[in-house]
Parts: sequence; C-alpha cells; structure tokens
Amino acid sequence: MEYLDIYDELGNFIGTESREKVHKEGLWHKTVHCWLYDKEGNVYFQIRKDRKTLYTTASGHVQAGETVEEAFTREIKEEIGISLEKENVVFVKINPFTMDRIKKDGTLFKDRAFANVYLSQWKGSFSSFSFDTEELDGLAKVKAKETLELFRGSRQKIKGACIVTKENKNVEEEKEFIVSDFLLNEGETLLEKYGFVLEKIIELVGDKNEEKSKC
Repeated sequence: MEYLDIYDELGNFIGTESREKVHKEGLWHKTVHCWLYDKEGNVYFQIRKDRKTLYTTASGHVQAGETVEEAFTREIKEEIGISLEKENVVFVKINPFTMDRIKKDGTLFKDRAFANVYLSQWKGSFSSFSFDTEELDGLAKVKAKETLELFRGSRQKIKGACIVTKENKNVEEEKEFIVSDFLLNEGETLLEKYGFVLEKIIELVGDKNEEKSKC
C-alpha cells in the first residue's frame, strides 16, 4: 500500500496516511509536475494513455518520507525512462490544486494537492526515452511559444511531433495539435493550467539565446 505525507491547508506537515484515504477524505498532500524542454524552445507533453490527451511530461505523488526533488527524478525515470540530476532542475512554483470527481465505479475522488512544478532542459535524443506503457502512449513535442499562442486564441492549430515506440524503437512523427488535444479538467482553463510553465520556458530559452548572441 502506498502512503503519503499529509498537510494542513497552510502546508504544515500533520502526519502520514494511505493514498486511498487521502483521496477518500480529501487530505492535502504533495505532488510533483515534471516538465522537459529543449534549447530550441520545445516543451514535451506526455500523451496520456487513459484519456488520449496531453499533460505534463511526467507527474505523480510525493511519497511518504520522500523529498519533492527525489519525486521529480523518480517520476521522470518511471514514466519516460531517463535519469536527471537534481542539480539541473529548476523550481517554478507550488500550485495548490483542488478537484472532486466521480470515478467510474461511482465513488467520489477528492484531490487536494500542493503541486510542485519543476523544469529541466533535455539535451539528449528522443531515442533515450523508455515509456511506461501503462501510463502513456509517448510524448508530444511542440514549441512553447506557439502553444501559448494556441491557448490565447491567436492560433487555431500548431505543428509538432509525437514521439512513440514502434517495433521496439522510438520514432518521431509529425502532427498538428488543437486546444482539445490538451488535458483540461472542469473549471480549468488552458492558460491557468499550463500558461505559467510555457512562459517560464520561453524566458529560459530566451535568456540562453541572448547569452549566445553576445558571444
């Protein structure tokens, strides 16, 4: 059974409970949202297997006794099969998240999470990815700037690529994306959910490109 550290609404640690009880009673806990980007300004969304929509590069619960940084590297390793050093991870912000939904079995699922959002620049090849096929179908690679424009309504679609595994090797296939391709829960907007991540990536890539232009 998986256990999670739990907190009050202010983020103060108050104990440990099972994951099942955490979501049954709506107890506050920590999650981690992992995002990869590259020097060309691309951001990587995972293609969710269950909903066929695009979400964080990797994400999950911070387990009992685990640091958020440890959870970042573990989730990245488990879901897309690569190893990242904690020193190369950039903290973005803690995003409180609340959602109640009815599961397929009719029970109420209560989510109260402090989502810790982190970025890391990916310098490797897409051939290095090894996907958790129970969780995702692959990754989508799109320009952060163009994706932000899509969410703001100044574009109707954007071009990108899907990185998927076929015949035991990763391939990159060109694809166009529209707003409905991105995972969104009731009551959310794409700009609220993903906009701050895209803006941070644009800022980081812009800074790097500016430094190069001065050399």
